[in-house]
Amino acid sequence: MTTISEKPWPAATVTDVFRALTADGAPFEMETRIICGRPVRVYKQGFTDLRALFLASRRWGERDFLVFEGERLTYDEHFRAVAALARVLVARYGIARGDRIAIAMRNFPEWPIVFWAAVSIGAVATPLNAWGTGDDLAYGIVNAGCKLAFADAERLERLLPLRGELGGAELIAVRTPAGQRGDIPALADLIGPPSGYAALTDLSLPDVVIDPEDDATIFYTSGTTGRPKGALGTHRNAVTNILNVDFSAAFMALRRGDGWAGDNPAAPQKTVLLPAPFFHVTGCHSTLLIALAKGRKIVLMYKWNPERALELIEQERVTNTTGVPSMAWQLLESPDFARRDLSSIEGISYGGAAAAPELTLKVRQTFKRFFPRQGYGATETSAVTSNNCGEDYQARPDSVGLATPVCDVKVVRADGSTAATGEIGEIWISGPNVVKGYWNNPEATANGFADGWYRTGDVGRIDAEGFIYVLDRIKDMLIRGGENIYCVEVEAALFTHSAVLEAAVIGIPDRVLGEEVGAVVQLKPGMTATADELRAHAAGQLAAHKVPKRIEIRRDDFPRNASGKILKRQLRAELIADAAPA
Repeated sequence: MTTISEKPWPAATVTDVFRALTADGAPFEMETRIICGRPVRVYKQGFTDLRALFLASRRWGERDFLVFEGERLTYDEHFRAVAALARVLVARYGIARGDRIAIAMRNFPEWPIVFWAAVSIGAVATPLNAWGTGDDLAYGIVNAGCKLAFADAERLERLLPLRGELGGAELIAVRTPAGQRGDIPALADLIGPPSGYAALTDLSLPDVVIDPEDDATIFYTSGTTGRPKGALGTHRNAVTNILNVDFSAAFMALRRGDGWAGDNPAAPQKTVLLPAPFFHVTGCHSTLLIALAKGRKIVLMYKWNPERALELIEQERVTNTTGVPSMAWQLLESPDFARRDLSSIEGISYGGAAAAPELTLKVRQTFKRFFPRQGYGATETSAVTSNNCGEDYQARPDSVGLATPVCDVKVVRADGSTAATGEIGEIWISGPNVVKGYWNNPEATANGFADGWYRTGDVGRIDAEGFIYVLDRIKDMLIRGGENIYCVEVEAALFTHSAVLEAAVIGIPDRVLGEEVGAVVQLKPGMTATADELRAHAAGQLAAHKVPKRIEIRRDDFPRNASGKILKRQLRAELIADAAPA
């Protein structure tokens, strides 16, 4: 594909750029450390742990840190609130290094306060999917063995009926009316209301020594069967992502022939619009952590709405936005797009779901002053493993880019051997960003990790220059707008309908969301049910985003292999063909 560029490109080869950026004394210089008994390349520069990152954020002082629906929180106010909560966690609740603290809330300003208070004292922040049911939330709290769980009003309402089944975890309410929380203490009772954060005078943190390999986070991620798995991340895993993201900007500049001097702390503040949830590594590691490192302002949204997002971009002079590809599509196609002043935007990035090649071309044609950027990674890789940006992204819009310097990516054949260049197989990832494994789940850890490599379950290939292409997924899972959805969970809900004999849930392509939930259902002889009835039935048991958008009803048996397993790939092709216009 022809590249879209205003100057001759490339000015340097991939190899030359990597060599320049990772040379001795360069910003991305590396060294080898022994981690879990294995030699691992790590960055020599940058933060060693999350506590150090938080302490460094004091330098941003009176800059705005968070903006939420008219509320503003400065870096100084945030620091004071975090320090106050950290002391309460230790003195009142006896939280010690390694204890788990759950966070179950939407993107309120209190979310980062709880997160930073936890990790700054060596506790393990355990974000829970705010879309989950009460049972989902309770499972995460119990599975992680949390001592405390901070919940907003919606999540608290779901948890209260299960209060006696939380393994002894104590609840703390956030933004919850007193009449709803009963005897449950409120965060404001512990550190005061946001209006009083600036008056907090004790800026000291409890004295804790943190090692880069200490546990820091447990992010629950959906798999293909059973309950979500808790990816156990370390401090090094998390802070590595900061330089992994930085590398793409430096790489793009040198590839183009421009210089790169890094960030200038005295430069005008950057502002990022964050529509993605903090309980995803995109929102946490790739936005929250980077904001503290660079003094950026984060604009939060109560709920995703493209028209509201465009309004905020105009009002707050947003310079960057990140999320899943569907959000970028919706911004570009909003009826309000043309009437909003979007001149402040300097970059759009996305990841977490498949991005159609048309999206990068559309962004570039619309915003001629910058290129979009796509990242590839997973919860298990603490966000970014590879980046595709600049002219490289225009030249290869179907690629997820090059692995970052500290990451190794390989394609593996079914027999476990390494595939040749261009050969298709399963993508495996290794590096200091790969988590330890799955919390309290040795079987899943053994299946998902091997000698420091994370088995992604993605099918792909790598070309001669190192560009990675993700072609499909081995796992029986689909991703709708960045949200992982178990097929078996949706199938189980459909199976409970009295007329259903068999059900197969599959991902069907969607230009905006990447995938939508589709299902093929076989009815029992003599029984009847409509697609609308089945959707309504499923909606009574599932979160709204998991309910199938399209259900095809059949009387005949499904195609199966010799062992009797349903051939889902064939069903998917048939469902797509049936949905296509004549």
